[in-house]
Amino acid sequence: MTGLSIVEEAGAVAVRDGEIVLLRYTYLPDTPVYESPKPFIHPLRTRAGRLVSLFRPHDHVWHKGIAWSLPVVGEENFWGGPTYVRDSGYVQLANNGTQRHISGPTVTVSDGVARIAHALEWVTESGATVFREQRILSARLLTDDAWALTFETAMRNVTDAAIAIGSPTTRGRPNAGYGGLFWRGPRSFTGGTLIAPGVRGGDELRGTRHEWMGFVGAHDGDDASSLVLILDHADNPHHPPQWFARSEEFAALNPAPFFSEEFETAPGATATFRYGVAISDGDGADAEALAAALRSAPTS
Repeated sequence: MTGLSIVEEAGAVAVRDGEIVLLRYTYLPDTPVYESPKPFIHPLRTRAGRLVSLFRPHDHVWHKGIAWSLPVVGEENFWGGPTYVRDSGYVQLANNGTQRHISGPTVTVSDGVARIAHALEWVTESGATVFREQRILSARLLTDDAWALTFETAMRNVTDAAIAIGSPTTRGRPNAGYGGLFWRGPRSFTGGTLIAPGVRGGDELRGTRHEWMGFVGAHDGDDASSLVLILDHADNPHHPPQWFARSEEFAALNPAPFFSEEFETAPGATATFRYGVAISDGDGADAEALAAALRSAPTS
């Protein structure tokens, strides 16, 4: 194994494995309000340098690699695009909020772990701050073919009212419970295989509950496949989550804690979430072992 390093860029931080950029985390995005500006990870690559993320696809321009995205925050939209309104469908409203970087980032590399930490505030389109957030991302190498990303967030409700976080499903659209840590895969991954404990399949796994789920997709240009696997940690709200996962139209994975049940944060209260993401070249035969490695990863 080689070692990890961090390179600070204008408005972004890159984590490198030798000459390979494993991830670039953009914390100062240049994003239209319509797309609900938010920090994002893109590119995301395997240790062999294969790209396993997609940025701003034409079908959903608010999909950006891996991002912490919430479509229903009270009456606000921190996902992007139109909002699902019960009995009306998707409607473009003046409610596209922004996750705004306010301090940091603090970056370190120690004991083989590259760590990025910063503070954000969640600001509605009308200018009200609803959450202040502390976010930590860390990366570490697992094997010659795999590495792990940990995403941790603590979101404090700074308003004087409870805030309910939900999804289009909690507002009336069946099986559309997306929201949370959302990964969009490359176009070539379309039609790939979803993996969860004891099962492999496709879109029929959407809405099922599992501790972890992975996606195996094929790359254009060679005969290689790669795995992206996300683990929902046991302390997260509504664990194990329902999964918003897609394969047939495009590749996506999202452990969705608000899929079919809203989660309410009281005034002054802090909601915490933690996820592990493993990225590996191969056909997913190592999925169980990678999930175990993510499960035992230390907190930051």
